[in-house]
Amino acid sequence: QVQLVESGGGLVQPGESLRLSCETSGIIFGWSNMAWYRQAPGNQRESVAGITNDGSTNYANSVKGRFTISRDSAKNTVSLQMNSLKPEDTAVYYCFAFDLRTRREYWGQGTQVTVSS
Repeated sequence: QVQLVESGGGLVQPGESLRLSCETSGIIFGWSNMAWYRQAPGNQRESVAGITNDGSTNYANSVKGRFTISRDSAKNTVSLQMNSLKPEDTAVYYCFAFDLRTRREYWGQGTQVTVSS
């Protein structure tokens, strides 16, 4: 059974930081591309950052220079360090895994991030 469990969301003020983590189980982490998506109320889910199984990263223009995605193969986790947060970063953040062998996609349950003064 595949599980992606996010943690680290919360309420912060503009300019502050948060670190999201996603613990995975049931997938071969080394054969999976990982990503973070977010969805704000009334908006479509959008890609925030991705990291391939060999460590290549990509970011949405709106978060470049502020967010950093990383993966820890020893712990089968992927993290998203979010700095200089803005109110427009408020959303539910989802962890995503793509298994390169089976071509299957998996989603976490989401964690709320709220940036407000």
